[in-house]
Amino acid sequence: MPVNKVLIVDDSNVDLMNLKKIVEQQCPHVLTANSGQDSVQVAKAEQPDLIFMDIVMDDVDGYSACRQIVSDPTTKHIPVIFVSSKRQRADHFWAEKQGGRALISKPYTPQQIIEQINRYG
Repeated sequence: MPVNKVLIVDDSNVDLMNLKKIVEQQCPHVLTANSGQDSVQVAKAEQPDLIFMDIVMDDVDGYSACRQIVSDPTTKHIPVIFVSSKRQRADHFWAEKQGGRALISKPYTPQQIIEQINRYG
């Protein structure tokens, strides 16, 4: 099943817009959220096919939001891909322990994002 709807979550508007430009070239519907808490609500309401999530955010961080998404029966099927400045081996391990499918470190290439879209499409 192709990826038609993607949710992008980042509290930095610059990072959000950069990622949105890449994703819009591959997917017809791109949703955005500026916080972890908003991402949980948008995921429940909109049921995206894929979520790209920042980790370091002020209110609810990406790890906590991911745990909420993967533990909810209505959203647990949605793959969460972390996109973050975190890049250590422990960060990758922790991202997977929270339910994330992958961690793409910033700065990323458009190809890294497209590969994840194709992986789940």
